[in-house]
Amino acid sequence: MRVRSTALAAASAAAVLALAGCGSDSGSGSGSSGGSTDGGGGSDSPQVGVILPDTESSARWESFDAPLLQQAFDDAGVTAVIQNAQGDASAMQTIADQMITQGVAVLAIVNLDSDSGAAIQAKAEQAGVQTIDYDRLTLGGSADYYVSFDNTRVGELQGEGLAQCLGDEPTDIAYLNGSPTDNNATLFAAGAHSVLDPMTQYTVVAEQAVPEWDNQQAATIFEQMLTQNPTIGGVLAANDGLGNAAISILAKNGLNGQVPVTGQDATVQGLQNILAGDQCMTVYKAVTEEAQGLADTAIALINGEEPETTGTVTDETGGREVASILLEPQAIFRDNVKDVVDDGFVTADELCTEKFADACSELGIS
Repeated sequence: MRVRSTALAAASAAAVLALAGCGSDSGSGSGSSGGSTDGGGGSDSPQVGVILPDTESSARWESFDAPLLQQAFDDAGVTAVIQNAQGDASAMQTIADQMITQGVAVLAIVNLDSDSGAAIQAKAEQAGVQTIDYDRLTLGGSADYYVSFDNTRVGELQGEGLAQCLGDEPTDIAYLNGSPTDNNATLFAAGAHSVLDPMTQYTVVAEQAVPEWDNQQAATIFEQMLTQNPTIGGVLAANDGLGNAAISILAKNGLNGQVPVTGQDATVQGLQNILAGDQCMTVYKAVTEEAQGLADTAIALINGEEPETTGTVTDETGGREVASILLEPQAIFRDNVKDVVDDGFVTADELCTEKFADACSELGIS
């Protein structure tokens, strides 16, 4: 996928999605396959359906996306049903069928893979339901709009971050990439390679994708990498979960804190790893803005309006341009961890447990 325009429009109505919404009762129920979250809008049947992918690849889906989206739809008076496919493509198809039968006008999905996502969108299109790709583009799909971050830029930030932490000395590095069925993972890796490949002081000695972003598999994969290449001095890990898997193996070998590791999602675990000196950096994606972008897009479609976009992306598999809302990610290192707390994405109480209290005090996090 090639980004034609990544200019970020001003985030609209971000205040609607204050994290206070995370504590709302409307966030309950979406954590299990088939569980639903029905909004308090004015119609008896749902107007919008959202299917999130799983609860394993990242804590964000249930902790942030589900409650933030529900709050946005509630505030707009739009009835929404939000469910989680729990990593099961067949379950996602079943949930989508149910939502279409219920009469949703707009269906948004975070696909588990492009083939199953495209099948869902084709079925929705036949039923006259408009579709939105959320966070991941469905290659060969038919989504009317795509709401995400500039995922190539995410990878570039990871590459730049690893280089910043490694410095100019010759170093062997390893890539622990995301799921091969996730187009975002492809973009993350491409962005990182575009930064690191021209830097001849770094030698890539291992690279592997982790099926379904599975952290346990990631640990096994990285242990094999390190056994075969004990000179690994830096790890380009695609998200905080994979990064923590690598850190666990480095710790097992007495190397944690000595080998810079990247991440993504600014999870509590990832941020604590940064505070501990075990992780070099993470990439923060303001889910508040992304969820608001999806809500704004869906609400505009329900109202028969044309959503505001920031450009288009190319779906090379489908040979088409997809109107898109792309947001800008932010690199987080130890000295700006406070930015994530100040933005309300994590709380100081979550982050600054006893083990990390001194580091938080040093950085002005309270």
